[in-house]
Amino acid sequence: MVERVERATEKHDEGIAEAAPYHTPYFTTAGLLLSVAGAIILMGIITAEALYPAPYDTAANTISDLGGTMPSEGGIVLQPSATIFDATMILAGAMIIVGSLFVYRATERWGATIPLALLGTGILGVGIFPGHVPVWHPIFALLAFVAGGVAAVMAYEVATPPFRYVSAALGVITLVSIVLGFFFLETLDFVASLGEGGIERWIAYPVVLWLTMFGGYLMGHARRRPPGVRP
Repeated sequence: MVERVERATEKHDEGIAEAAPYHTPYFTTAGLLLSVAGAIILMGIITAEALYPAPYDTAANTISDLGGTMPSEGGIVLQPSATIFDATMILAGAMIIVGSLFVYRATERWGATIPLALLGTGILGVGIFPGHVPVWHPIFALLAFVAGGVAAVMAYEVATPPFRYVSAALGVITLVSIVLGFFFLETLDFVASLGEGGIERWIAYPVVLWLTMFGGYLMGHARRRPPGVRP
């Protein structure tokens, strides 16, 4: 009888521990910053595309063309799209960097934090150094793409199913698309048919979707079992 009471008490205590908030403010703040950053990126790109004062094709034009075309393509900067795009990237990048700090405070996992901070740094750099800026823009753009894919995969360690698998899948899509875009754009027909702009969107948009989903996941789990804590 005493043993049964003790076991019941232990189970009750475990249930309370699992249901109790775990660094709740950090999860909530991180989730809010990341989800809003993802929404800002998406809506900023849509707005800049809609207001682009010249023919714009999502297959032929890259996302960065909204801020300024590459020097080899004339380094053309068109307003108001350039200002909208650059401001969007700067704001979202800063929010992601700050959000990554809260992710670390919440989870204490560097593996999930460092790629996220690098993603924010890359996006911030894309806004500060638009497409018409040589050297620096390609570096920050590549950093954002690679770090974004890695961040989505590494979030596997702080997420629980089923989001854990969705997160990893989105990261893999981005990383595979990077390889296809850099090495097979002109040799594989289905990649070539997407165009440079199309394959770049297969690289970027899974990361944007992941940001909004990961942010929502963190906010939703703030008062439940903490990410990374298995039952």
